[in-house]
Amino acid sequence: MNQSDLLFLVLFVILLSSLTVFIVQFIRSRRRGGGADGDGRAGWWEGPWDDDDRKR
Repeated sequence: MNQSDLLFLVLFVILLSSLTVFIVQFIRSRRRGGGADGDGRAGWWEGPWDDDDRKR
């Protein structure tokens, strides 16, 4: 394996990982319905532990 093959392999891995991240973000935004605000769902940081203090 020479330097040209190694460069091609590194560039291919970078391109593949970038494409994978882009596709995952696109699917997650479509599943969420476009906007994260105003759809009635809490963010991942707002768990059920926030409701415990309010009910007391």
